[in-house]
Amino acid sequence: MLYTGKEILKKYGTRYNLAKALVKKEVFKIKRGIYSDKDLVNPVVAVAKKYPNSIITMDSAFYYYDLTDVIPNKTYIATSRNSNIIKDNKVDQTWVPKEKLNAGKEEIIIDGEKVKIYNKERLLVELIRKRNQIPFDYYKEIILNYRKIVDDLDMYKIEEYLSLYKNGTNLANALMREVF
Repeated sequence: MLYTGKEILKKYGTRYNLAKALVKKEVFKIKRGIYSDKDLVNPVVAVAKKYPNSIITMDSAFYYYDLTDVIPNKTYIATSRNSNIIKDNKVDQTWVPKEKLNAGKEEIIIDGEKVKIYNKERLLVELIRKRNQIPFDYYKEIILNYRKIVDDLDMYKIEEYLSLYKNGTNLANALMREVF
């Protein structure tokens, strides 16, 4: 189980007791402000716990949904446009306008922890939007995997997410050419 700094202090009472538990390896410090009762923790889960207002997106979500076999070297998150800058070299932060941030957000359980992540439909729209910023081979791999699951996708959700953008018609045309 993961704990924030406040939660772990509440559990152990004092910093001294926490320090003793760390030495005895009853609890492990994963990163600043995040502790766990296990020594190995999924980095996506740790980032989601540390930044509870963020949503897992792009490469991290593609990997989680098995749309790619490329393990991301960072955790990709989306935050509100007015959020603070996250100064963590293992986190890639994208700022999203508030009206678009929660579209497609789902809560799932990964390793026993609740994690906010975009659904496959929202990720497909984001992939099409950012296709020129992504390496071609990586983009093609994800598109080919989307083609395999095209019957499982909810077209109404995709249309809803496309309507959030001014160039939604162009994105829809690109999506039809690439996936359907």
